[in-house]
Amino acid sequence: MKIIRGFANLNNQFTQCVLTLGNFDGLHLGHQQLINQLVTQGKKLNLPTVVMLFEPQPLEFFGSDKAPPRLTSFREKYLLLQSFNIDYLLVIPFNQHFANMGAVEFIEQGIIRQLNAKYVIVGDDFCFGIHRQGNVALLQDYAEKAFFELVCMSTYIIDQLRVSSTAVRKALANDDFNLASRLLGRPYVIQGYVVHGNQLARQLGFPTANIWLNRRKPAVHGVYFVKISDHYSRQQYYGIANIGIRPTVNGTTAILEVNIFDFSGNIYGHCLAIEFIEKIRNEFKFDSLTALQRQIAQDICIAKQIQAKFMQ
Repeated sequence: MKIIRGFANLNNQFTQCVLTLGNFDGLHLGHQQLINQLVTQGKKLNLPTVVMLFEPQPLEFFGSDKAPPRLTSFREKYLLLQSFNIDYLLVIPFNQHFANMGAVEFIEQGIIRQLNAKYVIVGDDFCFGIHRQGNVALLQDYAEKAFFELVCMSTYIIDQLRVSSTAVRKALANDDFNLASRLLGRPYVIQGYVVHGNQLARQLGFPTANIWLNRRKPAVHGVYFVKISDHYSRQQYYGIANIGIRPTVNGTTAILEVNIFDFSGNIYGHCLAIEFIEKIRNEFKFDSLTALQRQIAQDICIAKQIQAKFMQ
């Protein structure tokens, strides 16, 4: 799968295509249904498949405080999309110029002139253009004029629940990892590289791997029992993770710290996948580092009890 960053870098790499577009946050089962249909149609028409997404996601551009938590970073989306054998990932920089683009201009200049899409597939709630003027009805009008086929996929339903990124976020906020996994079609995981931290956890006697989150707002907060997969060594471990701003030390930016049980190796620079299995507690501010140290020891005891039951 080749990444193309912006329409300006298309450079006539293909003359026609089949296309789907959206945020694809989480790559949940509804998204997967769209992409599987795209791949099927690409083979049928013998045309390259193109997935168009926006970075940052539009609501992140308009205001990070109002934007919903990210389920997947750009890198996580890229890795997930690779498994679908997509030909091109077209990443549109969502900036002020693009935010001001009208829906008609986006269709005429982007979908028709730049991409020459012959088949476009979107979800039934897809909106686009300034003030979200564009919708499926407008796309259908242009499909008839420009001779491309438009397919609008109905919402994916599981047990009468609409599968959506919002539903996944709600399940995670409720600590319902079983439901989140069912909506995603896989366990909920955060992937990232191990970076150097301030060594505070090591000083407290609980060394942690600090994971670069690469997102403004994570979808989970607190202390969790987790499963850790090291992409570099191909090893798997269990441990305890804290994801939050660390209020006891007056932190302001969310980070992910993972204490790996019975492990003392050097994994700086390794890419780890952190699977969230069960929440232990919320994050809160302690009166002292000594109180925090005692709580971490208790958290690890609880996590190891969960591990014993989990592995039975």
